[in-house]
Amino acid sequence: MPSEGGHADFAPNNDQEIELLRYLRSQYLHVSYERIVSGPGLHAIYEFLRDTKKNEPTWLAEKIKVGNPAAEIAQAGLQGQAEIAQQALDLFASIYGAEAGNLALKALSMDGVYVGGGIAPKLIAKLKDGTFMKAFTNKGRYKKLMSQMPVKVIMNPQTALLGAASVAAALSHAPGS
Repeated sequence: MPSEGGHADFAPNNDQEIELLRYLRSQYLHVSYERIVSGPGLHAIYEFLRDTKKNEPTWLAEKIKVGNPAAEIAQAGLQGQAEIAQQALDLFASIYGAEAGNLALKALSMDGVYVGGGIAPKLIAKLKDGTFMKAFTNKGRYKKLMSQMPVKVIMNPQTALLGAASVAAALSHAPGS
C-alpha cells in the first residue's frame, strides 16, 4: 500500500516520549515519525537524551562530530560502550515498534509485517532483543491479536529495486504494451 505514513504525527506513549516530542517541537513545527524513526531520528533521540540527562561521554561526542552520527550512536549502543547510546537505541526501537504495530493494527496485517528500509537491518540485534516487539504488541485489548502477527525485517538492500523491476517486467508483457 503506497503511502507517506512516516510523515504522520508522532504520538507519544509515555512521559519520556512526551518530553521527546516537546524537545523536537522546539526545533520543528511538525514532528513526524520520520523525524524519530530514521538515521537522523536516532541522532535526534540521542541529542534529546544528551541535553536532558547530561550523560554524554567525551569520546563519543568526538566520534559523532567527525563520523556519521547515527552509525556512531548505533555502534556504541549495540556494543554496550555508552549508556546514553543504549538508551537512545531503546527509545528508538520502542517508538519504531509502536508505530509498526499501529500500522499493522490499522491494516490487520495477519499474514505478517515486513519492516524495510536502510536502518532496520543495521539495528537487527536491537530489534530482536524484545524492545521492538513489546511496543509492537502493546495495543491494550488487542495484544493477543498483535502477538499473532509475524514480523520480519527485510535484509536484502535491493528489495525495492527488485520489486520495481518485477512490476516493470509484468507491465512490459501486458496486452497492449
